[in-house]
Amino acid sequence: MYRIGELALRYQVKTDTLRFYDKHGLLAPSSRTESGYRIYSESDAQRLSFILRAKAIGLSLTEISDLLSIELDRANWACADVKALVDNKLQHLSDKIAELNYFKNALQRLSDTCCGGPESAEHCSILEELQSDSKSIICANQSAKCKQTAL
Repeated sequence: MYRIGELALRYQVKTDTLRFYDKHGLLAPSSRTESGYRIYSESDAQRLSFILRAKAIGLSLTEISDLLSIELDRANWACADVKALVDNKLQHLSDKIAELNYFKNALQRLSDTCCGGPESAEHCSILEELQSDSKSIICANQSAKCKQTAL
């Protein structure tokens, strides 16, 4: 059995993290002392380990909660349900990476067009492009919807 501070120390998290998980229904203490201290069992510690490993690979608290629900009732779920959750997260991350790559490339193109010299910014190519009516920046991000060439 672990008090909240002991469990937090064992897994190198703050006690506030454990309270947060309790508040959001992810990790409830097995019991409380007469003075109200949270007491965690070895099973609770294993659940915390599950939560922390899932968090370490980028799963949200909602996704972790979904997995914990499946974990508690494995017999009524299919492996395909778990895989679908992971595959959905993987697709979301792939989409986000593509979006971030777009941002990086657009910023790089803007940076490459600018001399970056000490002269006045009156004719700065970056500011001019951002102020223009050109849709090239927007179109580069929505290539399926727009046929204009990016910067």
